[in-house]
Amino acid sequence: MDILIKNSNFNIKQTFMCGQCFRWTENADGRFEGIAHGRKISLSQCKDGVTLHNICEDDLPLWERYFDLSTDYGAMITQLSADDTLALACKGSGGIRILRQEPFETLISFIISQNNNIPRISGIIGRLCESFGEKIEGGYAFPTAEKLKGITPEDLAPLRAGFRARYICDAVCKVNSGEVDLDELDALPLEAAREKLKLIVGVGDKVADCVLLFAFAKHDAFPKDVWVKRLMARFYPQGLPECAKGIEGIAQQYLFDYVRNNGGLDD
Repeated sequence: MDILIKNSNFNIKQTFMCGQCFRWTENADGRFEGIAHGRKISLSQCKDGVTLHNICEDDLPLWERYFDLSTDYGAMITQLSADDTLALACKGSGGIRILRQEPFETLISFIISQNNNIPRISGIIGRLCESFGEKIEGGYAFPTAEKLKGITPEDLAPLRAGFRARYICDAVCKVNSGEVDLDELDALPLEAAREKLKLIVGVGDKVADCVLLFAFAKHDAFPKDVWVKRLMARFYPQGLPECAKGIEGIAQQYLFDYVRNNGGLDD
């Protein structure tokens, strides 16, 4: 069945193309298709909101959570718009929603993302799913940590992940052993959750904050790569304004997307 989600702060292109996810593709007709939580779905933008196509009614709560539909993004936009620059960003990129992605998939995806570009990231993730994920209708689910238990860098060689293979193996090992318990991160404050993730080889502040923002909706997580640092030096050398307190990650997404699509980051 098709279900219409009426929401004025939900732009699928902005949401899927802002860099928070890697398993969504845009078709020639403007629809987006992707696999999340072991299910394939397609979506289209319409005047009144977003249509979810051919979904099972029982899965609607899953998609409502995945697209974070219970969060009032309008209220956050109002809060951020107290700052003139962020007001422009909100106006141009306020259709981004922070997805509630599966934690293990998000962890591995952002380990793969290090010093990488989106086409290569998507390719590596696609090969990982095809090699180790469960076959589902229309593709492959992302493999679980349990499925990857005991994996070695040599096993991952066909993925062409390079130095990241060792980091993936360490993440798999520490998640399976319980040394890094992804289930407990939701309840931990940001700093403690970040330090727990950094027990994994190759996971620094940026990757940890991506996981905490894009899987656990810790909106105060503020991932900083070279582009974001450059953006901050240009617009907010003293740090984000007070109106962004507690939702720094949302502000970052709006600001980066807006600047990237309206003149770029080059001076």
